[in-house]
Amino acid sequence: MSVHEQFAEDLALYALGCLEGDEKTSLETHLAGCTSCRRELEQLRGDAALLALTTAGPKPPVRSKTRLMNAIAQEPKARAVSPVAWWSVLGWIATAALIALVAVLWNQNSRLRSNAVKLTTFAEQQKLLANKSARIADILNASDAQHVVVLPVNYKAPPPEGRAIYSRQRGGLIFIASNLNPLPAQKAYELWLIPKQGAPIPAGVFKPDTRGSAVVVNPPLPAGVEAKAFAITIEPEQGSTTPTMPIVMMGSGG
Repeated sequence: MSVHEQFAEDLALYALGCLEGDEKTSLETHLAGCTSCRRELEQLRGDAALLALTTAGPKPPVRSKTRLMNAIAQEPKARAVSPVAWWSVLGWIATAALIALVAVLWNQNSRLRSNAVKLTTFAEQQKLLANKSARIADILNASDAQHVVVLPVNYKAPPPEGRAIYSRQRGGLIFIASNLNPLPAQKAYELWLIPKQGAPIPAGVFKPDTRGSAVVVNPPLPAGVEAKAFAITIEPEQGSTTPTMPIVMMGSGG
């Protein structure tokens, strides 16, 4: 009998976890240096796993079942596996396979949930952007839109310039400035709506970029206020509730 034939009878029991004692130790020592027997062991384990899933899944290949049963049939009667041990081993294998399947499905579900959250966030951002663009277009196309050029009270060329587009009906304001002078530390420009009646209304705090440009879009304003003029002052960064003199730029409504 060859060395491989000597251990072939123990491989089926080892694949099922039923080999013990010196025989198990001897087989494991042999497996460490025998590629052929390791390959045979993996095939037997695969066959056992397929059989374990027959009660809950598709029918395994006939070849797998025949191969495993033949290997078990070759074992001496004294070392035959009892039905209880056989089904307990198969039950353990089926449980392990089920746990692995649940883990895979859980990971896939987590990735799907993450992708769904990202898509929802992106859709909400696009909706907000679309609403903002529609709001700007609505003000620009309003029949009562006032176009006001806001210029400094005292300036040298090229002068700072601001252009306010205000719709009383829609309660919207767009202000675009260019060539603004740099600001002192912890200071900001503040735009004011000067109504025909009442006190000046804060209409947005802003700072120019390095080119002196700035934009204010739809600051919170009370509805239906008729604008007499727009003015700009220099205020603390957080803004003020009343203008701090002097007014550095001003423009009257048309």
